[in-house]
Amino acid sequence: MNQAFNHLAVRLCFALTASTVYPASALAQTPMLPSSTLPLLQPQSPEVGTSSVDSSYKLGAGDLVRLDIFDVPELTLEPRYTVLLDGALNLPWVGGVSVQGLTLAQASERLRERYQKYVKNPVITVSLIAPRPLKIGIIGAVNRPGSYIVNTIGSEVTQASLSQRSTAESGSQWPTVSKAIQTAGGIAQLANIREIEVRRPQANGTTEKLKVDLWKYLQAGELAQDIPLQDGDTIFVPTAIALDPTQASQIALSNLSPEQIQVNVVGEVVRPGGVGVRPNSTLMQAVLAAGGVTPGRGNKAKIELVRLLPDGRVDRREFKFDVTRGLDESSNPAIHQNDVIVVNRSNTAKVSDLLGSIVSPITGAFGLLRLLLGN
Repeated sequence: MNQAFNHLAVRLCFALTASTVYPASALAQTPMLPSSTLPLLQPQSPEVGTSSVDSSYKLGAGDLVRLDIFDVPELTLEPRYTVLLDGALNLPWVGGVSVQGLTLAQASERLRERYQKYVKNPVITVSLIAPRPLKIGIIGAVNRPGSYIVNTIGSEVTQASLSQRSTAESGSQWPTVSKAIQTAGGIAQLANIREIEVRRPQANGTTEKLKVDLWKYLQAGELAQDIPLQDGDTIFVPTAIALDPTQASQIALSNLSPEQIQVNVVGEVVRPGGVGVRPNSTLMQAVLAAGGVTPGRGNKAKIELVRLLPDGRVDRREFKFDVTRGLDESSNPAIHQNDVIVVNRSNTAKVSDLLGSIVSPITGAFGLLRLLLGN
């Protein structure tokens, strides 16, 4: 009896408990009290895409940048700011802030420190819109070695179109080794493009040396070989000890070589004087570009090639004119910039010129005598 009573009591307890549970609809309508323990959210910056400009790029006078300060509607910024000659940005509230020699990340941090006096936990991003022109040096086996100013955008870009460039477009025409070589007139014919060296000065006074193999760039399309340049870089193009003729022909067809080289063809040719020919052209092709050997006067057995060597010596060699020969250093060599080609006179032409020099005064004397005698 007691056991049955206990079971009945337990069931009554469960029934009473179930009757006090709120239905789901009531819970959904019950307002939640605000919690004082929730942390305050700080403004988050939007995700920034990967920039084509190297993160090691250092700002300097002439750079065009954009500033983004998030969740500060009271602060009005210009769409673009130019780094002034003293390396500073002139900004509202904080005035001039020097960013000379800083990376984009370092410049963002410096501006954050300056604006922290006026904004609580500011989030600032500095983006590079248009880099300044780069001053670089190009030495070695190029046609016009020297110091150059290389623009980072095309000359067709105007200031109006520049103001419309977005961050995603920045660096789209960044100067590379190949572009710098083209600026210097292209490589010389004996250039060794497999071992080009880029010398980059460092902040600690040392020089970093980067190896570049543009042959891989031409043959396999390895774009990583055509590295982007930085302000102050020096490109050294060494001279090849020996050059494969097939490789030389392929390099001559690339945009690393100049469109034309100038040589002088003198002597018994149809059009003597300066001639423009393609790089890696042969001796016979240069003679043909000058109209060929003058019929009856040129000595096809004696075509001289005169070349001024880098050490000041003069190299003079003789060849036979034969248009059937291909590129061959011993019989039909490739010509170089400013070579002189001399087509000598044949023996027949020499005799004819000698007789002409003898007969001409006599003929002139007879003509004068006839004039004086009135006949």
